[in-house]
Amino acid sequence: MTQTTVPVIFDLDGTLVDPAGGISDGIAAALTQLGLGVPDKAVLDAMIGPKLSHSLTDIAGVPAERLDDAIRIYRAHYLATGIGQSVLYPGIRALLESFAEAGRPIAVATQKPEGIARIVLEHHGIAALFHTIRGSAADEGAAAGVPSGKAAIVAAALADLSGHYGLDTPDAVMVGDRAQDVAGAAANGIDCIGVGWGFAPDGELDAAGAVEIVHSSAALHETIARRDPGGANAEHPNPATPFLLTEAVNEVPTDGNV
Repeated sequence: MTQTTVPVIFDLDGTLVDPAGGISDGIAAALTQLGLGVPDKAVLDAMIGPKLSHSLTDIAGVPAERLDDAIRIYRAHYLATGIGQSVLYPGIRALLESFAEAGRPIAVATQKPEGIARIVLEHHGIAALFHTIRGSAADEGAAAGVPSGKAAIVAAALADLSGHYGLDTPDAVMVGDRAQDVAGAAANGIDCIGVGWGFAPDGELDAAGAVEIVHSSAALHETIARRDPGGANAEHPNPATPFLLTEAVNEVPTDGNV
């Protein structure tokens, strides 16, 4: 493959996909079924992004001996109803399609279990656009051949791009909505662009060291394109057909199955 654009590694929830209550409702259902207290919405939203087991114990206060049950109940609820609640953020489909058409290598690195991440992306009809999809093990723990932790997951995505596709990845960039994404990128020596539409509290991405924070898919496209050889017009030699024009028809969120 001839590489003329920098590779991009995307986080999933809060970056590409708005869970639209699918995650927080699942967590609330698990806590309720176990007879545990359910935090308010702000706390539930703060649990989106970090590793689920950490969120359940560190934020929701689930006792260690009940953690496996909480994850099992959550997973069943999420697979049954949560995925169907999710929507792509405005402009994301057009953004990814424009990258794929231009030959830009793109990947996903998420702390969501890898199999479930693939199901979510397939549900929205965008899985085939990615060179590789990397996530955690089914139980979010360590398993043979499956990375654990955001830094290791990002490293696995970079290794896939480099090893399987022969791509140069030193100039790759991460795109995410939480501090864990910035830290995972930094651990692998790459920059992270933060997105302002996700679940980070005010100031989190700046404090974590995101190189830039964007607030629309058009701004994200422009920021990434500036990193390419040739600058912002590298993917669109004809400035009369920029990504911004195609984004307008994608501003209504869709689950990809309408």
